[in-house]
Amino acid sequence: MIGKLTGLVDSISDDLVILDVNGVGYIVQCPASTLSRLSVGASVSLLIEMKVSEDSMRLYGFSGAEERDWFRLLQSVQSVGSKVALAVLSTLSPRDLGRALALGDKAMIGRAPGVGPKLALRIATELKDKAPAMMLAGGDAHPAAAVAASPKGPEADAVSALVHLGYSDARAAEAVARASQALGEHTEAPVLIREALKGMAR
Repeated sequence: MIGKLTGLVDSISDDLVILDVNGVGYIVQCPASTLSRLSVGASVSLLIEMKVSEDSMRLYGFSGAEERDWFRLLQSVQSVGSKVALAVLSTLSPRDLGRALALGDKAMIGRAPGVGPKLALRIATELKDKAPAMMLAGGDAHPAAAVAASPKGPEADAVSALVHLGYSDARAAEAVARASQALGEHTEAPVLIREALKGMAR
């Protein structure tokens, strides 16, 4: 099994990259967020999820562990395969996906190509309780193409703080998601915590 590839970007197309590893070109399908960080000729490391079937072997590449973990988790939902999971991650960042699941926002999930209303509802329902753990673990990024990432985002820090205050994972994640939605991106954790606590007190 292949878990990671490091090499030079040979070419990039709509949903895949050809990665030259010591003269061997690997075709790797990636979400849009990962592809946007790559450039032809650059040296990169991608975390790889390998899928083997009777008639093919496919490689899926991710800039960090968080995206790869969401890719795996999405496929635990009935009727969600690699193609749909990749489409969701190409449409929503891990942060946006975690927020959508915490809020049960099936409309946001349904923005992904190939995800109809019924499937969006199933994803939102089946993964709602798993979203808090992913948000808490989020941001363990393994940078590719020299992209730096903080060890934890403010939303994950805010959820963690609320859990330590005694709130359940699901309630904390939902409150933080609502606070983040109201205050916008890049809001610091202390502000998110205060807004989330206000929201839960209403």
